[in-house]
Amino acid sequence: MTASPTRFALLAATALTAYVAASMPALPAMAQTAPASTPTQRPAQTPPQTPAPEEEPASTVADVTVTSRADAIRSSIDSTSYSLANDLQASTGTLADALRNVPSVDVDPQGNVSLRGDSNVTILIDGRPAGVLTGEGRAQAIQQMQAAQFSRIEVMTNPSAAYSPEGSGGVINLISKPNQPKPGMTTTGSVRANVGDDGRWNLGLSGSQTRGRLTLSGDLGYRHDTIEQRVDRDRERLDTVSGQFLPVRQNQVVNADVDGFNGRLGLEYKLTDKDQLSLEVRGADFHNTGVSNDRFESGNAAGAVTSAYRRETDVDQTFNNQGLTARLLHRFDDQGHEWTNELRIDQGDNTLDLSTVSYPSIPAGAPSWERVLNDGGFVITAFTSAYVRPMGEARLRLGYELEVRQPRQDNTVSRGATEAGLAVVPALSSRFKAEQTVQALYATYERPFGDKLSAQFGLRLEQADIDVNAVSNGVTASQDYFRAYPTLHLSYKLDDAQTVRASYSRRIQRPQPFQLNPYVSYTDPLNLRSGNPDLEPQETDAFEAMWQKRSGQTFYQATAYFRDTRKAFTEVATDVGGGVFLTRPENLGARRDIGLEVVANGALIPSLRYNASVNVFRQKIDAAGIPGATDRSGTQVSGRVNLNWQPTPKDFLQIAAQWNGEALLAQGTRDAGGMVNLGYRHKLNDTLAFQATVRDVFNQFGDVTTYDTPTFRERTERQFAGRSAYVGLTWTFGGGPRRQQQEQFDFGGAPTGG
Repeated sequence: MTASPTRFALLAATALTAYVAASMPALPAMAQTAPASTPTQRPAQTPPQTPAPEEEPASTVADVTVTSRADAIRSSIDSTSYSLANDLQASTGTLADALRNVPSVDVDPQGNVSLRGDSNVTILIDGRPAGVLTGEGRAQAIQQMQAAQFSRIEVMTNPSAAYSPEGSGGVINLISKPNQPKPGMTTTGSVRANVGDDGRWNLGLSGSQTRGRLTLSGDLGYRHDTIEQRVDRDRERLDTVSGQFLPVRQNQVVNADVDGFNGRLGLEYKLTDKDQLSLEVRGADFHNTGVSNDRFESGNAAGAVTSAYRRETDVDQTFNNQGLTARLLHRFDDQGHEWTNELRIDQGDNTLDLSTVSYPSIPAGAPSWERVLNDGGFVITAFTSAYVRPMGEARLRLGYELEVRQPRQDNTVSRGATEAGLAVVPALSSRFKAEQTVQALYATYERPFGDKLSAQFGLRLEQADIDVNAVSNGVTASQDYFRAYPTLHLSYKLDDAQTVRASYSRRIQRPQPFQLNPYVSYTDPLNLRSGNPDLEPQETDAFEAMWQKRSGQTFYQATAYFRDTRKAFTEVATDVGGGVFLTRPENLGARRDIGLEVVANGALIPSLRYNASVNVFRQKIDAAGIPGATDRSGTQVSGRVNLNWQPTPKDFLQIAAQWNGEALLAQGTRDAGGMVNLGYRHKLNDTLAFQATVRDVFNQFGDVTTYDTPTFRERTERQFAGRSAYVGLTWTFGGGPRRQQQEQFDFGGAPTGG
């Protein structure tokens, strides 16, 4: 797949311009508010910025203290980041647990992330795309990655053009914990160990060592969890003969053991005083094994059961990812004039193996066997080149990005009267592969206008080429389009404590290649799924107006926002007969969200601090052309509150609660509920701390999905036995690490008072 000659020439010309600009001497940095440092590591697509003040080490035992630093919440012209230093769930829990405590972010019981109600979210690690958080395996990885490896979570609901517009909801950037020794130290590290109920446990190691021009750093984590899930589904479908709704019921209980491993090894070498080479290898492996017990019943119009059977399924699921990144950084001076080039390769596999025995009871019959094997994988190859140039009080950024994604999916269903007699069912088996190539050029220009007003202008040009091939039936499809994505960010300082900001961005959500696969895949006797080769990208125009106030250690933020989305994705269920539903993605006509989000962080008394947020938005969807769907509107409310109490200098207690309200679907609604978490940490000495946490105290985490159409109705309630308790220790050695590279947030400059 190639771009058209005109578009390719445009890309090449702009890249050449960046190269020529990089070769010129830098302009003097006049009236610079703070001299730029010489960071050693940053996203290739994110040029260096004026550094933030060095943060207190996130992995040291000193974090037991309730910090009153103003940088617990940091903001820039295009982002807000939140510290995890005092989130006790992050010390023992998963990435999902940490994300649930961040304003604007929601994570459903299955690990699907949304920003202000939009589930199309891009997740980065240290400003870079992460293969482990890509595609169908992302939700599983979010529920199994250890949160303790991250120090901050940055939220960009209106990112600048320096970031891919992929993800209509915005960007979440996970900022890793420091990995560089403090001055005078050559070796540093930490060890984390936690033991929980029901056989749960996790272990984490991190460390770094510097010798002359060479720095080595690494992280290693292992986690074992047990999960229990219950699904109760009541379905009614219209019988066209009798004109009445016929009932179908499904009850499912899943018990599984979950094991997750992730590791990273980094190397940084200073070739010269101006050139640095960085290499990183990483890997992750998640494995779920368990048993699912299902009961199915269907009845007639009088309510009598006409069919009943149960199924016992052995579940074996694996997801693994390996990646390599090579990066070369050249500094033209010590004022932030730099050029970075990076090559990234990621590959992964995702396999789901279900072996099932069915036992019919009404009418009685002999058992039957079935095996469903879904084997998928992907390869991602990417190159980025990023250039930043200070121009007096202004800053120019230019960049080129190339990314090629190559996913594949093989589905096989076998059935037989005996386990030894299983035979492949061709109608339910398929092979699929795809390739998506995206080339992009971006430019941002930021400068102040007087003492109070500053602005950032951005433009991103992208060429996308997508080919899909359903190999089994020879169906192919392709998409080829060129788009421009402008961004604008304004910031005005009302006084020393208050700032107002406004922003606009245009974003896109391209269908994942598996969403374009037309082949029908078998889930269970009542549910089928397929992609949609005609699914078009959705585009969003996002507007925000924000007010911030920082008074001492108190922080307030209120954001009014409006999002206008065309061709929004939605899941649509269709009754294909016999009580069986086929679910596939479709494009809505439009979706509009208008809302207000408020964040507050402060102290009730000196030893008791709070941070809270609430998000209220009104959503309206245009469901024209979708079977059984109607135009509808509704209001969704979500919120969270944390209370942090430090009764003594060595003791820290935390209670955290969160709630997600009802969300609209094209054919119904989804209500996700909430949870309450508890935590305690005690500082034993300068290097050792004890922690204890309880997640989902009332064991009520789950969701309810309701469909209501003229031809069918359904209510599905899912409950996740999410209550878990952990106790553990954290030991830090070597004086605690510091981040030699700038933390990847606050791309507009040093943290401000608002």
